[in-house]
Amino acid sequence: MQFQHHNNAEKGEFFLNDAEGQRIAEITYVWRDASTIVADHTWVDDCLRGQGVARQLLDVLVEYAREKQLKIVPVCSYVDVMFKRDQSLLDVAA
Repeated sequence: MQFQHHNNAEKGEFFLNDAEGQRIAEITYVWRDASTIVADHTWVDDCLRGQGVARQLLDVLVEYAREKQLKIVPVCSYVDVMFKRDQSLLDVAA
């Protein structure tokens, strides 16, 4: 899966569109400061449920944070649960 990324000075998102250009999955974040982002929303369309897409989105966000040396505040309930379950994500947890 090839996720797209949109980012500006205030917020950003990783997302997936279907062949018709309709959004079918996304994880969004808001910039808190120059070194911290707040993961505030994860959504996956029913057509993709059960395929691990939410985790793939989180992995892309975590990879981005590691590359940019950012910390993530997990406000989104999915991200919060995954940060508690998976110790390998703690290096980017704020």
